[in-house]
Parts: sequence; C-alpha cells; structure tokens
Amino acid sequence: MSVAQEIHDKLSVAFSPADLQVVDDSASHAGHASAPGGGESHFNVRIRAAVFVDQNRLARHRAVHAALGEDLLCRIHALSLDIDTP
Repeated sequence: MSVAQEIHDKLSVAFSPADLQVVDDSASHAGHASAPGGGESHFNVRIRAAVFVDQNRLARHRAVHAALGEDLLCRIHALSLDIDTP
C-alpha cells in the first residue's frame, strides 16, 4: 500500500470527512538537499470534516497527526495540511 493510501485510509476512518484529498508531491522536491530518495515523502492533504468545527488550527493539526500515528509520520518528510469544516 502506498503512503498516500495509508494517509487517506487513516484520515477517513478517524474523521469521516466530507472531502479528503491526498496528493503525493514528492516529485516536486526530487533532488533537494534534504529530500529523501525513493519518493513518497512529501504530501499535501486537504480535509473537510465536521469534527473540526469547534477546534482551533493547532488542535486540528494535532488531531490529524494523532490519527496518522508516529509510525506513519516518521516516514513522511513534509506534510502540508489544509484542514477545515465542510
């Protein structure tokens, strides 16, 4: 299973989002000094879920990181999050 699919699956289960997009942007960072080889390292996530309605930006980011878990996060070099309500 790809890292993008793992991200999608974990966030789907945790938040039942109205909208979820996970984009692997690793190719845009190939060759950068700190970019790991092999791809699947840079991701853009757009998620819209009702559960975020009473949470501030920091709480939303913490919730997403908790849902992804340390095992998955340690394999990701960069994660851009666009989190909002539907």
